Amino acid sequence: MATELLNEAQLAALRELDTPTICNALEVLLPERRAHGYTEETFECVEPTLAPMVGYARTATIRSVRPGTKQGDEMREQRMAYYRYVQDGPAPGIAVIQDLDGARAGYGSFWGEVNSAVHRALGCLGGITDGSMRDLGDIAPGFQLLARKVVPSHAFVHLEDFGCQVNVCGMVVRSGDLIHADRHGAVVIPQEVAADVAGAAETVAGREKHVLDAVRDPNFTFDMLEAAFAEMTKSR
Repeated sequence: MATELLNEAQLAALRELDTPTICNALEVLLPERRAHGYTEETFECVEPTLAPMVGYARTATIRSVRPGTKQGDEMREQRMAYYRYVQDGPAPGIAVIQDLDGARAGYGSFWGEVNSAVHRALGCLGGITDGSMRDLGDIAPGFQLLARKVVPSHAFVHLEDFGCQVNVCGMVVRSGDLIHADRHGAVVIPQEVAADVAGAAETVAGREKHVLDAVRDPNFTFDMLEAAFAEMTKSR
């Protein structure tokens, strides 16, 4: 779990940025993060117009192709323990769920009307999964979902574990990691640089402005482009 939580002003500053901008900023702060730490596959996004979500990971693993080994009271106890874990973690939360069914991941959906409403009530902003979602017209209002695909059934979907390390489309996440996500995908923001990301994003934007101003000028010439790239390089 993150050792020091961001305050509301810091979280708000990150919500003003899209996920590609967060990735750009992390490249400035931690150059080694250029090639990992974010999702690497295309997601279905339940509501692309929603603002980015920034919160702390609640991790879990699921399967749905076959029934789980837990039944009756044991299954209910596990589910309630998971929901208690979701509620008790640092706020706000984002559920990050890995489907363990391999090539058949997403056979049955964990996410739909009920789980979106439950997770929202427990303090989650949304969910990210390499599995599936359904009930698209009945997802809890304002609850963002990123899933690999859309299916009609929940099949035998059940929890395998929670509070564990997961890998969702190449993004490795531990319980309590700070997550930024929007219609582009998701990225883990390392705690040690989280408070500096918004400032680094401003630095990147300042560099890019040289080129954008040049190409948007009504009197644009190639010489202006060449000069703009020189200025951008100089400002690194």
